[in-house]
Amino acid sequence: MATSSQTRSAVLPLQLSPLSRPTTLPQVFRAAARLIVVNGHWQGDYCPDPFDRHVKTPHAERPLSIVAALRCVVSGSPHQTTPLSEDAVKVLAHRLEVNGEPPFNDTPLMLECHVAEWGDAEGRLTESVVAVLEAAADANEVSA
Repeated sequence: MATSSQTRSAVLPLQLSPLSRPTTLPQVFRAAARLIVVNGHWQGDYCPDPFDRHVKTPHAERPLSIVAALRCVVSGSPHQTTPLSEDAVKVLAHRLEVNGEPPFNDTPLMLECHVAEWGDAEGRLTESVVAVLEAAADANEVSA
């Protein structure tokens, strides 16, 4: 498990330098995978205590859901959407099946819910989340 100093050093460039943020889909998927490896995969919401009722650490330093990690690596915030982060959510949603089904439709909210539902499946491990993100990065490098 990562210590808090390791977590901060892995996340700090995302918060301080927009120049270090990913600019392509493969980079987004790989950065999100690294962020989840460092902070952990969170199920049920974007991150623990998203409204800061009890936890005071920055959201980007908490365990994150898949959607939150994709948004965080692009914008620095797990709650802020960007065209690139939403493209990543869309691409990932179409790679995942939930109960054997693809996404219901292509509206951003439905795509986000589809990815979240896949990530929230009981027993979903960080390793499988990271593997899916890495596979999405590999597939998008080949198609680029």
